[in-house]
Amino acid sequence: MSDSLHATVPIIVMGVSGAGKSTIGLALANHLGVAFVDGDDLHPETNITKMAAGIPLTDKDRAPWLDLVGHELGKAHSVGKGMVIACSALKQEYRDRIRAGAPTTFFVELDGTRDELLGRMTSREGHFMPSSLLDSQLAILEPLALVENGIRLSCMLPVEDLVRKATNALSGGN
Repeated sequence: MSDSLHATVPIIVMGVSGAGKSTIGLALANHLGVAFVDGDDLHPETNITKMAAGIPLTDKDRAPWLDLVGHELGKAHSVGKGMVIACSALKQEYRDRIRAGAPTTFFVELDGTRDELLGRMTSREGHFMPSSLLDSQLAILEPLALVENGIRLSCMLPVEDLVRKATNALSGGN
């Protein structure tokens, strides 16, 4: 189901590992009829290798990746196309970097308890991110500030509810 009202809005589905960014991002993109990109696919191989080894990324590691995320969103928006990218965007300064490339980005933050997130991470297969990095991500997570364009939602809600709530928030509703 396409929602043409939001067809050019750049969107980040954000949160720590295990929050469901890729699942919700893809569902939201499909609902809006726009492209979806998994932010993990934009990481340089050095970042993937580091995370797979259980080593948290530094701000210096993340900077070029965040710039690329913002660039991709901005590029799509500049030609009148929407895009949803799943990207952790853990700190406000990271979101600021993304907004430097795509100023009108709307953020959908997926929130959950440590136990919920850990349960999801340990049950998934084939992902490079080890559950040992969850605590380092939670330690640096800065939830969306009231002045930021976005919505914070429980990652434990059904996919359809999350897509509906995100779409309503894009429209200025609750």
